[in-house]
Amino acid sequence: MTKLQINTFIGTKRTLIQATYDILAWIIALFVGIIIRYNFQLHFLDWYAIAYIVPILILLQLSIGMLMGLYTGKWRFGSFEEVGSLGKSLVIITILTFLLDATLMHKRPVPLGSILISAALAFLIMATGRWFWRARTEKQLLSKGDRSKNMLILGAGEAGYQIISAIQRDPYCGYKPIAILDDDRNKQNLQLMGVPVVGTTNDIQNAVERFNADVILIAIPSLSTVEITPILEKARLTKLPLLAVPQTSALLQDAIDTFDIQNINPEEILGREPIVINDDQVKDFLTGKRVLVTGAGGSIGSEIARQVAKYLPNELILIDRDESGLLNTQLSIEGHGDLLSKSLVLADIRDTEQINTIFKNTKPEIVFHAAALKHLTLLERYPCEAWKTNVIGTLNLLNLSKAYNVSNFINISTDKAADPTCVLGYSKRIAERLTAGILCNEENSGTYVSVRFGNVVGSRGSVLDIFKSQVKSKKPLTVTDKDVTRYIMSIPEAVRLVTQAAALGRHGEVLVLDIGTPVKIYDIAKHFAARQNPPHEIVITGLRKGEKLHETLIGEDEVGQRPFHEKIIHIKVPRLLKDELLNFVGLTEFNKTLTNMSDSDIKTLLANFCNVDSEPKLMISDT
Repeated sequence: MTKLQINTFIGTKRTLIQATYDILAWIIALFVGIIIRYNFQLHFLDWYAIAYIVPILILLQLSIGMLMGLYTGKWRFGSFEEVGSLGKSLVIITILTFLLDATLMHKRPVPLGSILISAALAFLIMATGRWFWRARTEKQLLSKGDRSKNMLILGAGEAGYQIISAIQRDPYCGYKPIAILDDDRNKQNLQLMGVPVVGTTNDIQNAVERFNADVILIAIPSLSTVEITPILEKARLTKLPLLAVPQTSALLQDAIDTFDIQNINPEEILGREPIVINDDQVKDFLTGKRVLVTGAGGSIGSEIARQVAKYLPNELILIDRDESGLLNTQLSIEGHGDLLSKSLVLADIRDTEQINTIFKNTKPEIVFHAAALKHLTLLERYPCEAWKTNVIGTLNLLNLSKAYNVSNFINISTDKAADPTCVLGYSKRIAERLTAGILCNEENSGTYVSVRFGNVVGSRGSVLDIFKSQVKSKKPLTVTDKDVTRYIMSIPEAVRLVTQAAALGRHGEVLVLDIGTPVKIYDIAKHFAARQNPPHEIVITGLRKGEKLHETLIGEDEVGQRPFHEKIIHIKVPRLLKDELLNFVGLTEFNKTLTNMSDSDIKTLLANFCNVDSEPKLMISDT
């Protein structure tokens, strides 16, 4: 028995109760086993013999139990794994006691038959006690928290079982499983943890009405796209929110948790009501238009694509260099992932010739530019990559949008572009200024604007995404500083701002959503930590290079106006002409240089230009 095991044993209240219960179970079982052996003739009882063997049983139960993980927190209480471990430990204890009683002791204190009877009774008492305790705990959990949403589950397999178990353990998830549908006829009339299988996926509409379901969970991760598509179509007819568990590969790696299905209530993280923008104008703006979305496989780009698709554009072109991202976006819009649609384009915005071909073939009228590199710390290490994508990639799109008479260009920016102090901020600030300056002194007419976001909750790599991953992997939540604050917005808020900006923005402006007071990231971490049992540890890591303690949405030298909507701020940014940027860098033949220079030469040139140790503010000088 190691020191760690001893500390765990002594320091855990549940462990002490559990061990005490098991010892009492042995004593009771031994007493009853001897009585049964002697046909309930109490005068045959040898109390000295019983007192002699009880300490041996106690010592064996504690030591074998520790080795088998019963008292070290290895198993979830009352689980099949724990009961299995309990059975193995009792077999070992019985064999050792049997041998001691039969061979090592001069006088056999207890009949051998009594030991076998007592072992069976002890196992029954221990297992039954655990079952009752777990049932009581789960019942208490089900009575706690908000379970206002009735959930209909599609799939009675392992994923369905795991998710029901996870929901019943989590009083904060907001869902109550009320019925299951499964196409396997052998599973009809089955119950998973008290939730009945009431039919097949052909009965979705009837089950929704019968059980008053509020949400549908698809818990069949093993199905192929072809197999899942008709089920999705049936589920969508109910017009209820659809949720899903991870793919089978993820299911095999980790047990499912309610984080895998639940939509975090935005008010929990934002600390305010979500801002709703009237998008009546957006329908007229987008319907029947040819719309192109870059970064369509990312969190923001995919949501833009889904929102635009609802307004029935004439054509929706989705560009991304991440093929898996495009697959997921197609699944969310069309319900299948065959990747055969001509609207899906695998391309890199840094590839001028390829992007030119796309514009030539599709002739978009509206461009939503969401493709970008966005992780501050990594871009501090690789600044040339930030300039290739965030600046040169944006300039590629702006040049082509002007050449093909795109009427509206919406560039997605970040609050780090306001008074920037990092490579990410510098690159996005330049993209804002290039967007404002691209049509300067030209005959072209159009509206080219930027939209500046705060931290978007739920996007890939956001604080919510990081905390969810740390919670699932049982690792401490990491926060850079207890006082660090950020402006937080939800994905729907961010995308509504984008579509509204397309309709309301005036050329050269940066639009910002007024999202009130910034939120302490440490408070969000505490919120997540408190939801876990036991609460997660929070570790302070220190601010990273280029990171601010407090972000701002509007720079010190910027002036915001609210001409059309009380929650949308319009800012004029200094224009930056393409030639001004290229002359500063030393590229006189921009497109030719990009296509003819080697990758190493381009990296060297851009790395020197965006060296964070030089005077990067010159890159965004207003003079």
